Amino acid sequence: MNSSPSGNNRRKRSDQLLQLVQAACQHPPGSQQRQKGLTQLIRLLNQQLWHTSDAYYPDALQQTWIYFCRNLCEATTGRAYDPEVASPVTWLNAYLKRRLQDFQIAENRKRATTVSPASARIGSEGDPIDPIDRLPAPPDVPPLLAQVSAWANADADGTLAGLHIANHPEVTAQGLILKRLPPETPWKALSAEYGISIGTLSSFYQRQCLPQLRAFGQSQGYF
Repeated sequence: MNSSPSGNNRRKRSDQLLQLVQAACQHPPGSQQRQKGLTQLIRLLNQQLWHTSDAYYPDALQQTWIYFCRNLCEATTGRAYDPEVASPVTWLNAYLKRRLQDFQIAENRKRATTVSPASARIGSEGDPIDPIDRLPAPPDVPPLLAQVSAWANADADGTLAGLHIANHPEVTAQGLILKRLPPETPWKALSAEYGISIGTLSSFYQRQCLPQLRAFGQSQGYF
């Protein structure tokens, strides 16, 4: 029986990805060659990953790319990728879906806390604990995030610095994007620093910061 064209195409894509993985992992961590290999893989894999319209999807995807960069070749924060167990797409989709579940759980808990303040868990200073703040943040910055950080810091056309919360010119899109890059500053800490509610900060981030991040990602071929 002859294989279907679609099946052959899938195998070709899978073989291509595995070849790129092997090529990238031949170079030492942090090297320019490794970074180029990871960037090429991200561009190809992003087209095949699970997508949702959830507001927290970009954050889950960001965590997935961090995991990818840190565990594709060596076991840094988890088990290293094993091509004998799964394809790169299957491996990453499994991780991405777990992160989406984490964000969904955190969102549900946050809503429950908002509806029933008495049931909220209380921290050492008597303040409710934001479940999102309890999510661990990776300590190191992989190549992709280094590029995002460099872009936000440079802000070549001044767009990011020009976007700010109404009546709070000190709280700009540039500042929030940099503070929310891993290891991200918790929303609770940002709220205390600026004297602005978490809801206002989060809303501004979703309305103004995320579109800028997506536009940059698209310009680099990540999305």
